[in-house]
Amino acid sequence: MEQVLVIGGGAGGLMAALTAARGGARVVLLERNEKIGKKIYITGKGRCNLTNLCSKEVFFDNVISNQRFMYSSYHALDSEATIELFNNMGLRTKVERGGRVFPESDMSASVNDALREAVKKSGVKTLLNTRVAHIAAKDGVFSHVVLEDNTVVKGDACILATGGLSYPTTGSTGDGYSMAKELGHTVTKLVPSLVGLKTVESFVADLEGLSLRNVRLIMTCGGKKRYDEFGEMLFTRRGISGPLVLTLSSLCAKELSSAQQCSFMIDLKPALDEQQLDKRITTDFNDNINKDFANALDKLLPTKLIPVVVSLSGIDPRKKVNLISRGERQKLVRLLKAFPLTFKCTGGFEEAVITKGGINVREVDPSTLGSKLVKGLYFAGEVLDVDALTGGFNLQIAWSTGYAAGRSAAEYVKNIT
Repeated sequence: MEQVLVIGGGAGGLMAALTAARGGARVVLLERNEKIGKKIYITGKGRCNLTNLCSKEVFFDNVISNQRFMYSSYHALDSEATIELFNNMGLRTKVERGGRVFPESDMSASVNDALREAVKKSGVKTLLNTRVAHIAAKDGVFSHVVLEDNTVVKGDACILATGGLSYPTTGSTGDGYSMAKELGHTVTKLVPSLVGLKTVESFVADLEGLSLRNVRLIMTCGGKKRYDEFGEMLFTRRGISGPLVLTLSSLCAKELSSAQQCSFMIDLKPALDEQQLDKRITTDFNDNINKDFANALDKLLPTKLIPVVVSLSGIDPRKKVNLISRGERQKLVRLLKAFPLTFKCTGGFEEAVITKGGINVREVDPSTLGSKLVKGLYFAGEVLDVDALTGGFNLQIAWSTGYAAGRSAAEYVKNIT
């Protein structure tokens, strides 16, 4: 029986190893960490949003980079088939808002346990604390891998599933990119994605933990509007995060990684135009005619935001609201419709959910996930230049590409003469 080597025991690698073994191949899984699925443990805030039960149209709408490349592998293992596969492993799942699928236990460990048991039962040999340094090929055909201690492990096919650069503490340190480059593959620009953003303004520290719902976030770069969406966001100690911001970091990753200046405006009252908001503020002031300005905004804004808005407005916090001029009130209106923040930098790969960029998919067969440069070499998961928005879509990419790569590798070694 010919041997398939799988480098990386994350989502893509585990799915690839399981599928190849079930396809009849002898499989050796090489994992640099002390346990498999280390990054799976922290996905979905520890709950593991393992896929999204949506139509194929919705899935592809949420794939940001190289949608067409995913057509074949997703059709081979779509979200419904993924759920069924995990259910057959004994993992009970549930569907939540927006089609997000989680284990019933609400524990990512349940997903890892199911995968570990399935991989073990399928006969995969797992080598932990084993770091691959090089992938070797001879005459354009995969030959063997060389470990960090110079040990040679031979195989007939190899699946590279080492992940990206995000959350390096889980072992994602970009090893796969360098190994692929040594074999002639190109790697596109790597930037953090689905990541919080840091801002210049120091007052964000006073707003840490404040969640804003039903607001509009606008980003301008180089004088041009690049993002304008409505939803939820969150202030952090050094900047902003939450659904709106994570989506922005994916859609505008190139702008955020460039040298051009970017700034944000938050429309805190998007349901009201300036005239309607001015009327609302006037009504509130009339109801609190003897109150100081700083004490008259509690019906308009979250408590934590009031001191910051008061400071930015330039209005004396002790001024009675009946003495506030029309000009001052209009300045307040403009502030609430365009609360300003200046972009400093992203949270980096240490905080990013995923890596945008990776092995150039033009050099990979989309139906087999096989290298077009090295026969017998396959890819799966985040190491590829494919990424999506939050909601279980990135893990689905890992499952689908892992499944396709594992199936193809098993078929390939069967036909070796």
